[in-house]
Amino acid sequence: MAELKEIQKYVTELFAKQDFAKQPLVLYEPFQYTMSLGGKRLRPLLVMLAADMFSLDYRQTDNAAVAIELAHNFTLLHDDIMDESPLRRGKPTVYQKFGTDKAILSGDVMYAKAYDYLLKCDTDKIPQLVKTLTSVLIQVCEGQAYDMNFEQRNDVTQREYITMISLKTSVLLAAALKMGAILAGAKAEDMNALSEFGLYLGIAFQLQDDILDCWSDLNEFGKVIGSDIVDNKKTILFLTAVEKADNGDDRELITWYLEKTNDFQKKKQRVIELFEKYDVRSDVEKMIGSYTIKALDALDRVNVEQNQKDNLITLAKELINRKK
Repeated sequence: MAELKEIQKYVTELFAKQDFAKQPLVLYEPFQYTMSLGGKRLRPLLVMLAADMFSLDYRQTDNAAVAIELAHNFTLLHDDIMDESPLRRGKPTVYQKFGTDKAILSGDVMYAKAYDYLLKCDTDKIPQLVKTLTSVLIQVCEGQAYDMNFEQRNDVTQREYITMISLKTSVLLAAALKMGAILAGAKAEDMNALSEFGLYLGIAFQLQDDILDCWSDLNEFGKVIGSDIVDNKKTILFLTAVEKADNGDDRELITWYLEKTNDFQKKKQRVIELFEKYDVRSDVEKMIGSYTIKALDALDRVNVEQNQKDNLITLAKELINRKK
């Protein structure tokens, strides 16, 4: 078993030495820019932690780790275009810096390169790895479709929202863990329990992201604060507030999300005031705690020694308590 910090350091170094700057520049410069922005590198880390948990040298998972990070960044690149997001990790988004056409094309080659890396893995593991990545990318697209649809609806439920973030966010974490387990030759029941851990952890992770979008520091968070409100995203905060609000506050919230306005600062300020009036942050933090417990219960079912789970337990706590 390796130490968590050792594997985190290795992941950082692995991506630092990747060279995605090739010809033609019109295609690969946005690609290189995307990957140079850094980020948590959470998904490749999960690949390695899962492999390490099942006693495979984490350094033997490089190709799968790079593959899932490329796939993840491909989804972010296109997501930023659809959401018209100005910042990603504190820097201009790819379409803002290079233009929409170049960003789309760069995302497409990123998607293809993900499979290129997977095909470098052990031959006997490739079919299962490809099946896993293909399935999860379909699910991410389904999640994005739900997310877009929710912007046009006023009857979105909390259950629907959890389903959407499970598809859009959680499944990639679950897939990363499963890919590491596949490479390590884990048993199916252990792989399923580990995937369930990733799914519940991903839900808690996204709910925490919803909180950070309203209550965090731009320099730490790396994205524009209140962007979900500006984009009329029906996050768990909004859905909880509408459910709890009375005295016409529910109608005011819905009106803010229906009307077109250029006074985004006023909109953000008032919506957050209503969130705070009904203490929705506390409600969502309780949900995060509940999904974290479910995640740890699933991890407990994985048939390895308890000390082999310590890295994932530590990481889960870090993710839930993060400020960015």
